[in-house]
Formats: sequence, C-alpha cells, structure tokens
Amino acid sequence: MINYLARRLLMMIPLLIGITLMTFFIMQLAPGKPTDLVTDLNPKMSSEARDRLVKLYDLDKPWHVRYAKWVKRVARLDFGESFRDGRPVMKKIAERLPATLLLNILSLILIFTAALSIGIYSAVHKDSLFDKISTFFVYVGFSVPTFWVALLLMIGLGLKLGLLPISGLRSIHYGDLSAWGKVWDMARHLVLPVLVTGLTGLAALARYSRSAMLEVIRQDYVRTARAKGLSERDVILKHAFRNALIPIVTLLGLMLPELIGGSFIFETIFAYPGMGRLGYDAIMARDYPVLMGIGTIVALLTLLGNLLADVLYAFADPRIRYQ
Repeated sequence: MINYLARRLLMMIPLLIGITLMTFFIMQLAPGKPTDLVTDLNPKMSSEARDRLVKLYDLDKPWHVRYAKWVKRVARLDFGESFRDGRPVMKKIAERLPATLLLNILSLILIFTAALSIGIYSAVHKDSLFDKISTFFVYVGFSVPTFWVALLLMIGLGLKLGLLPISGLRSIHYGDLSAWGKVWDMARHLVLPVLVTGLTGLAALARYSRSAMLEVIRQDYVRTARAKGLSERDVILKHAFRNALIPIVTLLGLMLPELIGGSFIFETIFAYPGMGRLGYDAIMARDYPVLMGIGTIVALLTLLGNLLADVLYAFADPRIRYQ
C-alpha cells in the first residue's frame, strides 16, 4: 500500500503541471487584460502609464515565459500577488479556504448520511410507498437546476418567511454574540448553502446506493446469511452493505471535483466568503495570479480526492490489494 501511495503521489506531479499549463494557456485566450479595468475607467490614463502597467505585470512577455516564471514561484510556495489589490495570493486563499472546506465537508456528510439511508431502505423495501416517493424526488433532484432551487429557497425561506439568512457566513452583529450564539448564527447561515450544494450529489448517490443494494441482496451469500438465522439488520449492514460500497466509493471520487467546482456558482449566489466567490471575483477582474492559485488548489484537492477513493476500495473490499 505504501509503495502504491508513493507512486500515485509522484504521478500527481506531471498531472498537476499539465492542468496548470492548460489553465494558464486558456486564460490567455480570454479577451481583455487585467489592466483594462484600471485604464478603461480612467480617462486621464496616458499611453505611457498603460505601458508601464503592462510591463509591471509582465503582460508584454509571451505566455510561456510568464508560465515558467510562475512555476518557479510556485516551487517556493509563492503564488505571487493579486493584480487587484496587491495582496499575496496565498494569504487571500488561506482566508477563504477554511470556509470552502467547511461547506464541502458538511455537504459530503449530508450526502452520505441521507443518501445511503434512503438508498438502503428503498432497496430493502423495494416497490413500497417510501421507495416510490423517494425515487420520484431523486429524479426531481437530478432534473431541476440547483441554481434555480437556490433562488427559490432564498425567496421562500429567506425573504418571504424570514427563517434563514440568505447570504454570507455571519451576521452583522456576530461579534456581539456569545460563544453558542456565534455557533448558532453560523449554523443558520450554512443551512441553505449546504442543502443546495448537496442536492445533486444526494440524488445521485441515493440512486446508485439503491441499485447497488438491489444487486447485492440477490446474491447467494445473502440468502445463506438469512438461512443461518441472522437478523435482517445484520444481514443488511454486515453482509450486503459492505459489498455494495464498491460502486459507491467510485462515485465518491467523481463527486469531490463536482462539489469543489460547484462552489463557484453557489458561493456566488449566497455571497458565501469561500474560494468559489474569490475565484468568481478574480474572473471578473481578470486577476490571473489569484485564478492560477485557486485553480492549482482545486486541482490538487481533486487529485487527492480521487486517490482517497482508490484507497477506500481496499477497506470496502478486502480482496483488493495494491502493490
């Protein structure tokens, strides 16, 4: 296992370089320059001043030269400084990364606890009323655009009923609250983003877990376990569920990139102070250093998520051994 992990980690290096190279090249194809936001809105900006800004940001050099300089800085764990406000990119990301990790971790907990429970119960009670109702809502979760659901929940639960806040992570009076008051305030702000972020993943995992359990409970070893007189709970949880985990673990590796990528949309909708919102603002401002920093972090988290899914195979199925 250790040798396998070492090989996989080494393979991540060229893969990560390829991802950053493609990201850097695609950014150069976008129309406009980072200096346009400064020069176009200032009628007094002279051509000499524009040229100085272009040279200051190395925008007068070919893209591959700028990429090579960027790689040298990243090797020293330095993503450079933001074009927008001159602050270090690492510092800006460090301020936003915990909020994004919190959102995605809570979404994963919601997805797995709810989806696995729904999928297993639906499979065990196939064609029951619960199975039909859950199947209907699963297909709705697949079909309805999540950004539209987010807007409906904001209008209904936030604006009309006033039950939940619709933006940010903290209230204005957060600093005046007690310790439990701060926890409750953050929890209320997280309800809508977590619910919307996990909606599509919950629907997909519930459907996959139901299909996997239906396949497993028809196997001979499950019938043998029942014939031995084991309780239905032990048959389902100790014999069937573990064997049904393999396709579910596969889906986990695909869901992590989707959650991280979806944070750009949902964090913007809810004005959530995470990396997704920072990335959206950087796109609007053509802030290349911030975009490359976020892209690198997201790519690294995605690769680590896929590695985690592969490692979990060995725990789900003892027959799998990595050499």
